[in-house]
Amino acid sequence: MAFELADLPYAYDALAPYMSAETLEYHHDKHHQTYVTKGNDLVKGTEFEGKSIEEVVKGSFGKDAGIFNNVAQHYNHTHFWKWMKAGGGGKSLPEKLAKAIESDLGGYDKFREDFIAAGAAQFGSGWAWVAVKDGKLEIMKTPNGENPLVHGGTPILGVDVWEHSYYIDYRNKRPDYLAAFVDSLINWEYVEELYEAAS
Repeated sequence: MAFELADLPYAYDALAPYMSAETLEYHHDKHHQTYVTKGNDLVKGTEFEGKSIEEVVKGSFGKDAGIFNNVAQHYNHTHFWKWMKAGGGGKSLPEKLAKAIESDLGGYDKFREDFIAAGAAQFGSGWAWVAVKDGKLEIMKTPNGENPLVHGGTPILGVDVWEHSYYIDYRNKRPDYLAAFVDSLINWEYVEELYEAAS
């Protein structure tokens, strides 16, 4: 079963002014499509052909960099588009998720500060995450296409800090992009859905 690029769950201009149509057109239609195309080509004829995306990500990590990089990035981006919505972000969290953030991450304000700091501190390309690990929420950062799946966790929120995710709109101001993501874009309902599935 080949991997496929799904349509965005909103119009290209839906996230403006926090993420522009131009960014989404390049990031989704070009960058994400490339990961899908290359990932499919590389998986053909290997032990990973026909396996689920999670199985390929976990199984190829540390064994086949080409497969891992492309398939992990496909996994990451498939969720990334769903982690955003128009009118998202801010402190209006579903109750169960808000309680977990309070108990595990020190409350919303501490989460916001630490999540933005993780993304800003990731040297070069990578991601910042909230993951469920050992039954608790944890903020993580990873280089390149790595994600919590290969570090014993299950991601429930992630933000892409590769430059192609923000450079058109924010140039080199990564912290501004991260603040806009948290304050105005996060789809908390999707985060809650993943949290409940991982709990």
